[in-house]
Amino acid sequence: MTSASHPSPAATTSRAEFFWRIPTHGDGRSVASSSWNRGEWKSASARSIAPGQRDGAPDAYGYIDYMAQVAKACELAGFDGALVPSSLVSDEPLMVAAALARETRTLRFMTAFQPGFITPAYAAKMGATLQRISGGRLEWNVITGGSAPAQLAYGDVLPHDDRYVRTGEWLDVIDGFWKGSPYDHKSSLYEVRGGGLTAPLSNTRKPGIYFSGASEPALQVAARHADYYLMWLEPLEQMQATMTRLNRMAAEHGRTPGYGLRVDVFARETEEEAWAEARRLWDGFDPTAPKKANPMTSVGGGDSVGAQRQAALRNPEASRFEDYLIGPNLWSGLGVIRPGPTIGIFGSYQQVADRLVEYVDAGFGNFILAANPHLEEALRIGEEVLPRVRAALAQRKAS
Repeated sequence: MTSASHPSPAATTSRAEFFWRIPTHGDGRSVASSSWNRGEWKSASARSIAPGQRDGAPDAYGYIDYMAQVAKACELAGFDGALVPSSLVSDEPLMVAAALARETRTLRFMTAFQPGFITPAYAAKMGATLQRISGGRLEWNVITGGSAPAQLAYGDVLPHDDRYVRTGEWLDVIDGFWKGSPYDHKSSLYEVRGGGLTAPLSNTRKPGIYFSGASEPALQVAARHADYYLMWLEPLEQMQATMTRLNRMAAEHGRTPGYGLRVDVFARETEEEAWAEARRLWDGFDPTAPKKANPMTSVGGGDSVGAQRQAALRNPEASRFEDYLIGPNLWSGLGVIRPGPTIGIFGSYQQVADRLVEYVDAGFGNFILAANPHLEEALRIGEEVLPRVRAALAQRKAS
């Protein structure tokens, strides 16, 4: 049973923050990237937009303009923030966030960030600068790495567990830099003498640490540093076991982390329409076709524990659409159609809102939602689902 119907091991909350995903890697009406026509990672065609063609020639509308439209839609629709994800083929998240910050007023940007790519001293300077540019709207989604092949493509040769040692020490230095100058530090990987941020950079808020990683070394780092620990949707018992364990580990450091959930949602006026959308996605996919692992992602045999757990949720004996129905409004066929999270929430506006409220009851205070195409669906979810969730939480708080 995957539906959130159990009491939470973490403290429940009457409020939750909702983020949307900025499609830094391209977009389209299908969840399968092979059908995307928004972006420039494929040859332009008559149906391509952002950038598109006019009279057979590329127009002046760049993909950053499309991402800006998605960000503005998030703000208009009442989202608290937006995740700016990263992959080998995507634009750089911090640079995208800086551009989008100038296009928006209140939207927070949770930028995917790998500590191994830059020294903590310079990362602190970059983060403080983006806080000044945005008016304090930067958060960090700290991801320690994906698959080993993907890390090697970046020039990162450290093994999986060693990468988390580096992340922990990196975050130690980040904490020290935001405490001001002079700051001295010496550990196995970093040595700082007379460092630390000075005014006006030191007057900024340190970005919140939204932490990703499912392995034992990841939990050890999360216990010390995570403001929010992010998960993909799994059976609730598994997620609650992780939450209980991390709560105990964090308590040893005098900390209590929050919890975030990343999930794709497919909400329509009626449940029948939502399942029709799922079937549309399924009908365009051949389940008998041989599957090719992409060595540049964390899916398909890499060393990412979280990705391995998502892969384990996919029933190898399943072959029909109905085989992937695993709970109320839950369908696990997404992971078969494309890499990434396996389970999505499908239902009427009210049903999707009800499921999200159940996960708030289960201890989640942050949600990173997504659906294709990101522009139109941000408006749909913001207009129809978020008000229902917030009304239910407000009513509960009032009573």
